[in-house]
Amino acid sequence: MKVHVKNFDGENVEELELQDSVFGIEPNTHVMHQALVRQQANARMGTHKAKTRGEVKGTTAKWYRQKGTGRARHGDRKAPIFVGGGQAHKPRPRDYTKKMPRKMRRLALRSALSAKAAADEIVVLDGLSFEAPATSQVLALLDNLEIHGSAVILLPERNENVEKSARNLQDVKTLRANYLNIRDLLGYDYVIIPKGAVPVIEGFLG
Repeated sequence: MKVHVKNFDGENVEELELQDSVFGIEPNTHVMHQALVRQQANARMGTHKAKTRGEVKGTTAKWYRQKGTGRARHGDRKAPIFVGGGQAHKPRPRDYTKKMPRKMRRLALRSALSAKAAADEIVVLDGLSFEAPATSQVLALLDNLEIHGSAVILLPERNENVEKSARNLQDVKTLRANYLNIRDLLGYDYVIIPKGAVPVIEGFLG
């Protein structure tokens, strides 16, 4: 598929041929959802924990005698029904990691890119570099490209000036192309790709 390549001023300067196997397939929504759930699950720490009655600090002595008081039978005061007691059926440390075959993960990325391309939400630039960090330059770029929603910028390599320029913008994120992931693709309205990042993306997804 062919797309227009824009410059900083938002003008079309040339056309670029993108691989149909990466940007032009039929999106597989089921695999995209599975990949997103996997990434969100793998980001969970799983360190949540509440103490049971066996872990709460306190005496294990029987609270009062078993019979003759007219009250319910109890052992120590660390039972879950008492204030300061242990917790019943509460979270325990666990591993939320989910596994997914590499081919399915890459299919999810290709599906997301294809869905973005079909919706005209992918913008290819002829290049992106700043002489010094400046948030105003990123704002000017978005205005010239007529992007009014959130955007993720895929960089071919480390670029501190661009990364620092976008750092203060809540709806803009910079990401190196080889770290492309399903959560950022689906979490932002537009994908801005400098022309130098296209071979990086097609290299591991094509």
